[in-house]
Amino acid sequence: MALSKLQFNSLNVTPSASKGIRFNSSANGFEAASAGGSLTLIKTVTLSSAAASISFVNGASDVVLDGTYKEYIFYINNIHPASASNAALAFNMSIDTGSNYNVSKTSTSFVAYHQEDDGDAALGYEGGTGRDMANATRYQHIIFDIHNPNDSGGSGKLHLFDPSNTTFVKHFIATSNSQISSATTAQMFAAGYGNTTSAVDAIDFKLESGNIDAGSISLYGVS
Repeated sequence: MALSKLQFNSLNVTPSASKGIRFNSSANGFEAASAGGSLTLIKTVTLSSAAASISFVNGASDVVLDGTYKEYIFYINNIHPASASNAALAFNMSIDTGSNYNVSKTSTSFVAYHQEDDGDAALGYEGGTGRDMANATRYQHIIFDIHNPNDSGGSGKLHLFDPSNTTFVKHFIATSNSQISSATTAQMFAAGYGNTTSAVDAIDFKLESGNIDAGSISLYGVS
């Protein structure tokens, strides 16, 4: 079998920021292409005063939460409760551009914790209200019981997969860390799916109780 040879001048491998290399449309050379897995910042919300929640609604305030990307990541930075002590940060989904945040979810979660004085440490499954769900519409906990002294807070990230798909349910994975009472660090893992085949077009974050005093959430699309 004869080998096909590419002409040296058919290759376009000029370096380009955040680009990879792929075959061109004629399959006789290479060209620059967007690198898979790159992140595009869509919007950051930073609180300047206490608020009941932080919402991302497709089409509102330049938010893109549609079929543009197959995966979205919310990066959550230093969420601090206004008054409530040991309040979990939770999220919910909407299929009507934020009119209702009540998508049924089935989920699981577990938490690992360790005290500053090395007095106690454990890893265990977390069940109960907001921790895990069995086709329930309440808000899903994703950051464990944030304490409210001035230096306390909670940070993490939430992955949402293919929210605009109208065939499959909407999977999510969250990982986070928080300072909780008794000078303890707690890492929470939560995952599940929104039990809807309708397009999810809005996400809302709020504390289990009380307002959010400070913090920011950034929304990225994954190409």
